[in-house]
Amino acid sequence: MEKIWAPWRMRYIDGSHKDEGCIFCNKPKENNDRENLIVYRGRFSFAMLNLFPYTNGHTMVAPYRHTAIFEELTRDEVIDIHIVTSIIIKAIKMTMNPDGFNLGYNLGRTAGAGIVDHLHFHIVPRWNGDTNFMPVIGEVKVISEHIEQTYDKILKGIEVMG
Repeated sequence: MEKIWAPWRMRYIDGSHKDEGCIFCNKPKENNDRENLIVYRGRFSFAMLNLFPYTNGHTMVAPYRHTAIFEELTRDEVIDIHIVTSIIIKAIKMTMNPDGFNLGYNLGRTAGAGIVDHLHFHIVPRWNGDTNFMPVIGEVKVISEHIEQTYDKILKGIEVMG
């Protein structure tokens, strides 16, 4: 039997990864983008890699302003979130060559939001053949690249775009 080691996942499983307060409010203020996995800062929103991704390159775009209510986003926030999303998609296409993307919001716990108090937009790259039996049979998701390598790739793509 082959063993798959992902000890970093235990922080998610046991809940020890949870910060005091809101990560989407606190992390941008810390001025430590690499450690906080923030790959891009827009005027009204920013993009950060998901520390517990569905797949490599799973990025979240959130407004700086703390809100959980989509219809309360300002026009500037809506526009900026989509501009930042476009930049991230271009960077991922350039550096990771996915075959497609899943994009969207999970608004509310029932809809799957892990962080319900601060809305965020998910960018999930997908590749042909990236689904397999592991999540269904083994309840295991295999992430094939270290998150720091993914961070560097996306950052490089953003830098190339200028």
